[in-house]
Amino acid sequence: MNLLPMPIAASGSSWRLGSFARIQIAGWALFTLVDLVNRQLTYQDLTAALSLSGLTFLLLVGLSTVLGGIYDRAFSGAVLAPRVVGAMVLLASAASALVVATTMLARQIFGWTIPEWGALEEIALPSTHYAVALTGWSLLFFWLRADRQRQAAHAAALTAETQMLAAKAEALAAEIQQLRLQINPHFLFNALNGIAEEVPEHPDAALAMLRDLTDYLRHVLAGIRTPVVPVGEEVAALSAYLRIQQARFGVRLRVTVEMDPAAAGRHVPNSLLQPLAENAVEHGDRSDMLELSVHVGLEGEALRVAIANTGRLEPAHRLRAGHGLGLANLRRRLDVHYPGRHRFDLREIDGGQVVATLLIEGEACSAS
Repeated sequence: MNLLPMPIAASGSSWRLGSFARIQIAGWALFTLVDLVNRQLTYQDLTAALSLSGLTFLLLVGLSTVLGGIYDRAFSGAVLAPRVVGAMVLLASAASALVVATTMLARQIFGWTIPEWGALEEIALPSTHYAVALTGWSLLFFWLRADRQRQAAHAAALTAETQMLAAKAEALAAEIQQLRLQINPHFLFNALNGIAEEVPEHPDAALAMLRDLTDYLRHVLAGIRTPVVPVGEEVAALSAYLRIQQARFGVRLRVTVEMDPAAAGRHVPNSLLQPLAENAVEHGDRSDMLELSVHVGLEGEALRVAIANTGRLEPAHRLRAGHGLGLANLRRRLDVHYPGRHRFDLREIDGGQVVATLLIEGEACSAS
């Protein structure tokens, strides 16, 4: 047999107070450390260097926070057009002038002066130095905000696609009702709910779940028009279903799917294998980790399907209301499509494992 692997698949102010705030403080701290070294070399006075660098750090953190608020209010959806860049440079220059003026005042108050310094060293160089730094910070702010907005738009698109899929499922409620014993309604609800939960934090995982759900529903709903499908398509839809369950249960569910390529071209009724997989997931033992395996191949001229899961075989009288309907429907469909040409067995074997084995001969009858 050939193994077919199962792939495992805000507002502006709020984000500035979150991860960006930590990046901002760390960046200004590193910038201030370089300033501290320069000031110590200039003043040869550690107290003056530490005091002025600490004051500068507080000013830069505070002013950049104010600039971020201004950018959020005045340029909330703007791109870096020339007008925006010009305003950014002017605001950064104004903030730089305030830093220089404040540090000059502090030097005069405490007598930290250097006699040979002129206007160039006192004003022009530090003003340019801080203006460039604040302009760079502003560019980083706009870039990170744009990236955040792209992520939000992507998540919104995923949510809209999920809602559209849910609307489509509701619009086709009458057709799906014909297959209600093949599709567990709780599975659909849990799958859509799981996708919605993944969208904010893990949009890629949500998109993978959404694709699997789409593939699975497309296959099942196609059964309304095409009641008999190739085994390869049936196993692909079953794999999509199991990947969604894996995404829901995480490490508590481990799945392997094996299919003999020689069996892929055989035909079976659409969603015939679905109740077997649902039964294994529903009644399997997930207290630690549920191991579920699917084997599809040939036994002579007959198609053989075996689905095994860890757990115990629950007595019929202990089943809750509604449970067992899927297997009962499977037996009814086997009688219709393979009269006298099928065998179905469900048993518990040693080692705490339940195995469902299906053996069918010949082609399915066309009756639905």
